[in-house]
Formats: sequence, structure tokens, C-alpha cells
Amino acid sequence: MTRAREEEKARLVQYVEQLIEEALDWQEVTDRPNLTQIEDKVLELRRRFGQEIARGIIEAQETKQPVPGPRCEQCGQEMSYKGQKVVTPQTWLDKVSFERGYYYCKRCEAGFFPPR
Repeated sequence: MTRAREEEKARLVQYVEQLIEEALDWQEVTDRPNLTQIEDKVLELRRRFGQEIARGIIEAQETKQPVPGPRCEQCGQEMSYKGQKVVTPQTWLDKVSFERGYYYCKRCEAGFFPPR
């Protein structure tokens, strides 16, 4: 197992432990929850865990980008790296915020967050 994989696994295990604690805390303070309340809480925790896994995988893709900037799809010119920016796309897991390298084409004035 690579070091990055071990670190990501440890981070996710810690995150899951926090979610479990939150679920147990909720159980202690919620007097006689009905099935809908239980399902709502479990689905919320599952959604957040899914978002966290997706964010980690997406951010890991940054290291796989080529050293030269990507080519602009409109004009073919190499795009300039403009640093890390936060992006929050709507996914099937809800909105997921993460930092991505941002590239910009001066000629076309177009931006790009790899991967598409």
C-alpha cells in the first residue's frame, strides 16, 4: 500500500468514526425516533460519507495531470495554470466542494478544471 493510500484510508476511517459518534449522539438525545427520522439521519450520514470519498478521489486526480498545461478545446493553445481554486459541482451525491488546479486560455478567455 502506498503512503498516499495509507494516509487517505486513515483520513476516511477518522471521518467515519466522527459520523458514528454523531449518529450515537443523535440516538442518545432523540427520544423515541420514528422510522422516518432514523432513515433521514442515516441517509444524511451516508450522503456526507459519499461526498467525502468522492472529494478525496477527485482531489487525488490532480497529481495525475500532465506537466504541460492542457490544450484549449477551442483554439488548441496550451492553457496557463492559475493555481488552486474551490469548485462545487452538483453530483449524484449532492454538492461536493474540493480544490482543483485551474487552467485558463488567454486567447479564448476560457477556464478549465481537469478532469472534466
